[in-house]
Amino acid sequence: MQADVRELTVFLEIARHLNFRRAAGALGVTPSALSHSLRGLEEKLGLRLVHRTTRSVGLTAAGERLAERLRPAFRDIDDALDDLNAFREAPVGRLRITAARVATRLGLMPVLGPFMAAYPGIEVDIVDNPAFVDIVKEGFDAGVRFRERVAADMVAIPLGPPLRSAIVGSPEYFVKHPLPKTPKDLATQDCIQLRFSNGSRYAWELERNGQELEVETRGSLALSDQVEILEAALAGLGLGYVFESQVESLVQQRRLVRVLEAWCPPYPGFFLYYPSRRHLPPVLKAFVDFVRART
Repeated sequence: MQADVRELTVFLEIARHLNFRRAAGALGVTPSALSHSLRGLEEKLGLRLVHRTTRSVGLTAAGERLAERLRPAFRDIDDALDDLNAFREAPVGRLRITAARVATRLGLMPVLGPFMAAYPGIEVDIVDNPAFVDIVKEGFDAGVRFRERVAADMVAIPLGPPLRSAIVGSPEYFVKHPLPKTPKDLATQDCIQLRFSNGSRYAWELERNGQELEVETRGSLALSDQVEILEAALAGLGLGYVFESQVESLVQQRRLVRVLEAWCPPYPGFFLYYPSRRHLPPVLKAFVDFVRART
């Protein structure tokens, strides 16, 4: 007995999420229906594909092999269906993008409004993920990151203007702490840490007159998102290293005080990146062309 396409789709969603509830949500079915479909597939194949305990879900060796072979095949099916957009006046379908929350706010949001107005048949699905993911393996069309963080085999195009960092603290914070005059003074400050998904901390990047510094700051608070860091700085919990565009109005309103401004020059902003395919799916091509036209 052969497996049907729906059972294989269910299996791929489980393999992608390694979580039955999230996979069920993505497919719009109940977790019990998902389990039933998986059991049916395993019975047909005579092989165990998924290890499942009360705490975790993982693929067996057979499951890993099957997922590895199915992913490109299902991408080809998706591309074939996307090619039908050539017969429409405008592309229709879903565009899946992975981006950190701050990249969505500063890079994607200024573009999405006019893009979605121009292409009402395209549904945009943005997944907030500060970690670096394999967009091909995870089923994304594209991602947003800084250029140096993009894999060499990806195509990357600028998304928005250059950025500039800003070091800020609240007036209440500076009642108890002196204003830092040089990067060395940061050693005595309570600096809010940006924590990556692997547990490492971001070293603050500073530059002045060609002198580049990476400052290992210290602080009593660590957060995983720059939006949260900004909120913590407003609350007087320490110095925040954020984007200038996030704090311009707050500095003007004197809710935040900016320091070491001369050590924060502009640098290239976010980039939209995607696999280097010869033929892009029409939905992705529409977005890429739209972004290129704005830069």
